[in-house]
Amino acid sequence: MPVMIVAVALDLGTTAVKAGLLAQDGTLSGVVTRSAPAIVAEGGRYESDAVAYAEIAEAVLADCLAQTNVRPPLGLCSQRSSFLIWERASGKPVTPLISWQDDRGAASCAELREKERLVRDLAGLPLTPYYLAPKLRVLLRENPAWRERLQSGAWLLGTLDTFLVWRWTGGAAHLTDASMAARTLLMDVHTQRWSPELCELFGIPLQILPQIRPSVGLGLMLNNGLVLQAIVGDQSAALVASIAAGQAEALVNLGTGGFVVAYLPEGRRVPPGYLQTLVWQDDDGRTTMAGEGTLNSIAAALAAYPAGACRVEDLACDEIFCLAEPSGIGAPFFRGDLGLKFSAAVGQLPAEHIALLLQEGIIFRVARILEDMQREFGITRVYLSGGLSSLPCLQQGIAACVPAETFRLLQTDASLTGAARLAAGLRAPDSRKVGRIEAMAGRQRLLEKYRRWKDWLDGLLQR
Repeated sequence: MPVMIVAVALDLGTTAVKAGLLAQDGTLSGVVTRSAPAIVAEGGRYESDAVAYAEIAEAVLADCLAQTNVRPPLGLCSQRSSFLIWERASGKPVTPLISWQDDRGAASCAELREKERLVRDLAGLPLTPYYLAPKLRVLLRENPAWRERLQSGAWLLGTLDTFLVWRWTGGAAHLTDASMAARTLLMDVHTQRWSPELCELFGIPLQILPQIRPSVGLGLMLNNGLVLQAIVGDQSAALVASIAAGQAEALVNLGTGGFVVAYLPEGRRVPPGYLQTLVWQDDDGRTTMAGEGTLNSIAAALAAYPAGACRVEDLACDEIFCLAEPSGIGAPFFRGDLGLKFSAAVGQLPAEHIALLLQEGIIFRVARILEDMQREFGITRVYLSGGLSSLPCLQQGIAACVPAETFRLLQTDASLTGAARLAAGLRAPDSRKVGRIEAMAGRQRLLEKYRRWKDWLDGLLQR
């Protein structure tokens, strides 16, 4: 009996674009992957070619669909916070695709620091340059004439998903979903509407922003004959595919960056410093929320070192402590001045030793986040995912330090799977393929170093 395809998904990643087909039994197949356009990084600016990105996405989707004779509903997941401005008449970009990694909004954040409490209360996020609003504030100040063109409708603004949907509907739809809008610093996370107060604070006219729609049930006909049924942020899609709402579970994704996320129990708020993440919104307006801690650029920290060659038994073999986030320590601390840092000189150490220290830094940051989540939300199970979760030291070290049962998700392409499931009208994850991670021998030694690392980090944070 032929396999019934119930959805197709497209993942608009920072470094790769992927498409895949979801079968009725919940399996993902026919995955097609191509590299995203190269990002040019210069002076804190991270930019790429938006049209080239769109063409790659279209080709990947077409190649995936060539494997089936059906046209299933489409689920789209996207890197969050990357955006551009383009001409309505021609579709030609006015700006490059400005990456979430771009730092040009740092000056805005410094100038608005006294308003940080207002931003956090309304947006559920800290005031940092990663998001759209601080960067757009700089662009509009540097180019005053742009404001009039945007307000007149001659130019349009949007995140990457907004640009592609506009392009694929022949300019008929200028929209995004609530999960993507929630990562701009311009949406009130409580009402799921653009906030007049936040727009005024950043000097951004509310009327230039795309329409906010639910994450599912869109029913939007595209020029390629597909019906777009779901849009969601990439991390939200991964969460949908990996852990179930209402369960005492947390997802630890270790990839280009890292995040630790757990669904918020009903009526609970995130602890201070953590992100309040809108995971997705259903077609009746009900939202699913989560609390999130983040680790920045951990793959870049490890890239030059033989992390896979490190031995688990060598963890905690010295008294050198590490932070392994080159672009600044993430939530709940958000300190750009604390990035890649060692407590002692490491220049003369072997590369494997440095790789071990970097992995300890990742392990300990994850463990500290999970301690908070266990205390606040009662987390009892932890699931590891992402490319770096295959490293034995990270697996064993996290299992040793966290106060919960630890498993590794064996599924691949979680973001694709989550987006496809939402498009198909499926909510909870299917039975997961997991491998339990048993705590390493010599666990006590690592726990003792972890306690000393926390004291060292607390000292850094007080400076």
